[in-house]
Amino acid sequence: MALSWILLTLLALAVLGYFAGRSRALASAEGDARALHSLPSYYGYNVALTALVPALGLLILWLLVQPLIVNNTVSGMIPDTAIAEGSDRGLVMSEVRRVAYGLDGAIASGLLSEVQARNADADIEALTQSLKDAGQVLTQDISKPILLAAQKYRSMTSAGSTAMQIVVLVVALLGAAFAYIRTHREFRARNVVEQGILALLLLAASIAILTTVGIVLSMLFETMNFFQLHSWKDFFFGSTWAPNFRGGSELSILPLLWGTLYISVIALLVAVPIGLFAAIYLSEYATGATRSIAKPLLEILAGIPTIVYGLFALLTVGPALVSLFGDGGALGLGWMASSNAVLTAGLVMGIMLIPFVSSLSDDIINAVPQSMRDGSLGLGATKSETVRQVVLPAALPGIVGAILLAASRAIGETMIVVMAAGAIAKFSGNPFEAMTTITTRIVSQLTGDTDFASPETLVAFALGLTLFVITLGLNIFALYIVRKYREQYE
Repeated sequence: MALSWILLTLLALAVLGYFAGRSRALASAEGDARALHSLPSYYGYNVALTALVPALGLLILWLLVQPLIVNNTVSGMIPDTAIAEGSDRGLVMSEVRRVAYGLDGAIASGLLSEVQARNADADIEALTQSLKDAGQVLTQDISKPILLAAQKYRSMTSAGSTAMQIVVLVVALLGAAFAYIRTHREFRARNVVEQGILALLLLAASIAILTTVGIVLSMLFETMNFFQLHSWKDFFFGSTWAPNFRGGSELSILPLLWGTLYISVIALLVAVPIGLFAAIYLSEYATGATRSIAKPLLEILAGIPTIVYGLFALLTVGPALVSLFGDGGALGLGWMASSNAVLTAGLVMGIMLIPFVSSLSDDIINAVPQSMRDGSLGLGATKSETVRQVVLPAALPGIVGAILLAASRAIGETMIVVMAAGAIAKFSGNPFEAMTTITTRIVSQLTGDTDFASPETLVAFALGLTLFVITLGLNIFALYIVRKYREQYE
């Protein structure tokens, strides 16, 4: 609520600053806009941006730093005796936050007053019952240390929020006043505004880059922690995936990598022929009216959420394959015992990848110069011969790049394989058996309240970093091929 209020206030201040700056500039030029260095709107933009941008930057920085300070302060209040065996300080802090939010919810519902919520000597049992009556989620009964920590958490958060509002508004007012005072007819407002916009664009690009670097570094550091607890030889060269949070785990990526590549290959075997043939038809044979209808309909597949594909695999494709290949099936082969199988996930993932292959291939085929087609047809080649012997060879580097991009998308897919492929990590060439992938195991290892000091949890970061390196390599290779192709014909 406080955040919404302060954002609306800053927006209103920026609007007022725009009109104030514009009016002051016109007043300094005695109403003649031609006497100004810049258009009147630039003076308004200068005041608005000077008021808004520094205040927003401070607001974002405050929202990032305040939780760290509050968590570190409150965490230090919790004695070691309050941490149960098998738990850690992070899990206790999660409970502290739940209690703090629960107190806020109980106050909002009228079951508690602010005085009762701040009472350090409150009846613990009665307070726990009040929070439960208010519909607040608690994983355990409140203890005295947790209550004191939750009250401190609430007080620090409230004080920080109030201070944030005051400081941000003061910065916005100072910025608006500074820009307003220096507004006059000779002020180069257009130059200042354009430099400010350029700085914002540079900041946006830097944020994207720094976010990627931060993700990679976070995975790298946690992976280093993992290899301090678990042998890298077993991870990269072992043959068994058997995590056990009680110790004695065998954590090898090879069975997971095999399942990932196996499902991805089946998906590509489905997506590449269908997508490529669809692209050839749309670019070389379809009329303009047919293309305008068929291409958007085909690309709708790319907008379907992957969870919907997972449900489609679980409820439709899997049972259909069992009825065909399972015991008592139409073919009577008895090959498939469950709908969770490599083939199920591969088929549905292939359907999902069709628009990736078809759209990229269609754009690449259309980029082949028409003069090459005309030359082939002029020499007496048929339409099909021109497509096979001229268009496709010319577009082949770009098509390969499209296939590699689709492969990287298949390798990183999660929801379809979670719901359709099963959870068994093993080496097998039977597509009718259940297997698992790297992404599925990452989800499994990080689900629930976990201890981020154990190798069974940290292995998820090692898996993620390995998957990142694989997909990054595929993407770089695909982009290199596509760029080389485009340089050849543009």
